This record gives sequence, structure tokens and C-alpha cells, in this order.
Amino acid sequence: MYSLLKPILFQFDPEQVHHFVTKNLKRFNRFPGGAGLSRALWKVEDARLEREVFGLKFKNPVGLAAGFDKNAEYISEMANLGFGFVEIGTVTPLPQPGNDQPRMFRLPADEALINRMGFNNKGVDMAAARIEAYRKNQPKSQQGLLIGGNIGKNKNTANEDAVSDYIKCFDRLFDVVDYFVVNVSSPNTPGLRALQDKKPLTEILSALQERNHKNGISRPVLLKIAPDLTDEQLDDIIDIVAETKIAGVIATNTTISRAGLVSPEKITKEAGGLSGKPLTKRSTEVIRYLAEKSGRAFPIIGAGGIHSAEDALEKLNAGASLIQLYTGFIYEGPALISRINKKLLNPSN
Repeated sequence: MYSLLKPILFQFDPEQVHHFVTKNLKRFNRFPGGAGLSRALWKVEDARLEREVFGLKFKNPVGLAAGFDKNAEYISEMANLGFGFVEIGTVTPLPQPGNDQPRMFRLPADEALINRMGFNNKGVDMAAARIEAYRKNQPKSQQGLLIGGNIGKNKNTANEDAVSDYIKCFDRLFDVVDYFVVNVSSPNTPGLRALQDKKPLTEILSALQERNHKNGISRPVLLKIAPDLTDEQLDDIIDIVAETKIAGVIATNTTISRAGLVSPEKITKEAGGLSGKPLTKRSTEVIRYLAEKSGRAFPIIGAGGIHSAEDALEKLNAGASLIQLYTGFIYEGPALISRINKKLLNPSN
């Protein structure tokens, strides 16, 4: 079905298509029998797919990466497509419009996207309220779905004040999400990647860990890193994880590299983060480096260039405990989720 729709959808602006598809997916799920049909088509349920990672039980290891559902609007719909967990955001303390449009570009020849969205979102209060509403009305068919909160700073917040923005998001989402992801690796907020340096990053993570106790509960805190880090910087990440005792790492975010692309220069020269197949190899390299150099001291969620079940297995074999989809999901459709889960159940097929 999706293979027939994709050529038509790809004729239009990608951001507008995203809104069109997600709104109609919500309508389809509200139609009598729609949610059940969605689950029947794509959801794979098997106890062998369950994974216990940083103290949480995931129904399956295939998650939706942050950026797709920025405002926690489509959690139920994503669950019905078969995702084992959904990461919302990136959210910031205050609503912000993001960068000027157009800000997302397809590179079909490379099976990739370039985006410079700029943390466009409706603010952490809106996201928290929507997750609360979902929790109250969560269908039995979606019991066990885990929700992550990806948090960032507002564009107008200076880097020296960034920790306060992360704390605000952390405090507001603490009661409604299952885990947190600190995003300092997006290339689309000016100066944000400077927070990946050892001193400011340690300050942010330590501040969150100091607050990470409420009524005897703590939440796993993960760090999302860029694929453009050097080995020395990755060594720093390993040290920071050990020092701050955060739960793990997501590897990786989008890249600023344009190496090896075959798409026309008028597209490849667009500013923003590149995602999709060109990132497959590098993200796997980062996963393998972190896993081997640390002695598998912490869990890694693998993201970047997963367009097939084989890509997913490569990430897992390299050292990832879980994986996340975004661009591959856009190019391959929801059948990719079931293909990965079925491959995990029968690797020889």
C-alpha cells in the first residue's frame, strides 16, 4: 500500500506531507475498526521480542526516534503501527516556531533527508498534558508501550543558561515519561553542539541526575550524540557516562557531513542535518566504538540509516540494545517495523 502512495507523496513538500499523513493516520485510527486493522497489518507481538534495558521492559526493540512526534500527538497511532517505544520531542520549555520554511528536503537518490527544523514545538507543558491524557485513556492493546522524552533548550537561551532549560523540561515531564534523552547534538540550533564539550555537558547531566529522585523513583537519562564526533570526543563521552552515571547513549543524531552524496548540489548544499542511508555506516561505527571501548558498560540505542531488517541487525550486532527509526520509516513505510521484528524472531529468513 505504502509503495503505491509514496511516489505521489514525494511530489509534495516533505513537511506538509508529514502533517497530511499523520493527521489522516489519526483519522484512520478513530474510524471503527481502523486501529485494529492497523495492528493486524503491522504489529508483531511475541514475548521473544521483549528487551529489558536500563531497568525498563520494552515490548520490542524497535522505537520511533525523536523528531517525528514532536508534540506527543501521535503516540497511540505509532503504537498501533507496532513500535515498542515512542520518543517524543525534542521539546523546549517555551513554544517556538523553529526555523523558516522550507526546512526539510528529500534526497531520493541517496534515500536521505536534510532538515533544519530548529526544535519547532509547542512547549513542554503541551507535550506533558498530552502524555498525561494518553496515559489516562491508554488502550489495553497498548499496555507496555514506553514513552521517552527528548529535551532541549530554547533558541534564545544562552548556552551558559542552558542547564535551566533542561531542568525545566526534566521536572515537567518527570511524572509522565519513562526515560529522558538530553539533546545537545542537533545541528539546527545555533551553538547547541558546543554543549557536547566535556565541561558543559557534564554540568547539564550532573544537574539532571541530582534531581533524578522523586518519591523513590528515578528515570533513566540518556545522551543523544552526533555522528561527527572524533574518537577522542567519543572517549570523553564514555568518561562522562561513567562520571555522571547516566543510563546510556543514543547513537546517533543527524550529520553535517555531505560526503558521498549523489543528489544534485542544489539540494545537498542546503543547511541542516543529514539523515538516512548515508548515515548507516557511520552510526554503526560509533555504536561499535562506544560498545567496545567501554566494555559494553552502558546500553546504546542505535539510530541512523536503518532502512532494512539487515540494517537493524547490524546495529544490534555492533552493540546496540535497542534501535530507533525515522528516515527509514519515511522511505520504507510502517512495514519496516514488522520486517525488523520478524527478522529478529527468525534471523535465518
